[in-house]
Amino acid sequence: MTDAPRKAMSEAEYLRTERESPYKREYVGGFVYPLHAQAGASGEHVRISGRIMAALLPDADRQGCRLYQSDMQLYNPGSKSYFYPDVMLVCGGEPPDRYYETSPCLLVEVLSGSTAHNDRRTKYQTYTAVPTLQTYLIVSQDERHVVEYQRTGGGWQMREHRGEGQVEVPCLGRTLTLDEMYRGVL
Repeated sequence: MTDAPRKAMSEAEYLRTERESPYKREYVGGFVYPLHAQAGASGEHVRISGRIMAALLPDADRQGCRLYQSDMQLYNPGSKSYFYPDVMLVCGGEPPDRYYETSPCLLVEVLSGSTAHNDRRTKYQTYTAVPTLQTYLIVSQDERHVVEYQRTGGGWQMREHRGEGQVEVPCLGRTLTLDEMYRGVL
C-alpha cells in the first residue's frame, strides 16, 4: 500500500476490475491503493524475497504447502481487505479462489521507503487478525534487520534480529536464518 491518493470503491467493483487492471492495487477499508506508484522494487527487495522463497520452497513442497511471492493476494474476510504480501506461505486446505488465499501461516513484507509505515501498522493489524497466521516478518532491505512477530498463547510476541539470528517458521517445523535471507545481498 502506498501514499498515493485513495480511491473509494466497493469490494465488488474492486474484484471486478482488479483482474483487468494494468497494475496491482490493494484494497483496504473501501479504498483502493495502486501499487504502481512504487515504480517497481529494488534489486535488494526482489533478491531478499527470492532468497526467502528459495530457502522455504523445499520444505513447503515436502509438506504440501503453497508458497507465493508478491503476485498472489491475501484476502482477509474480517476486514474485507486484499493485499499482495512479498512472501506468503499457506499450509492446509484448498485455496478458496484461484486469485487469493485466506489462511496463511507465514507472511513476509520486505520494507521499502514507500511501504514501511503501512507494513508496520496497517498490515500488522490486518495480518495478525488472520486466525491461521503464526509468523509475520518485516525484513529490511537496507541492513540485516528482521522484526519477527510470533503468535503465542497470550497474543503476539515481537523479537528483533540484527546482523545474525534466526526466526521460527512453525508451520514448516524449521527456522530461517538471516544468512539464508540476506545471502549475496547484504
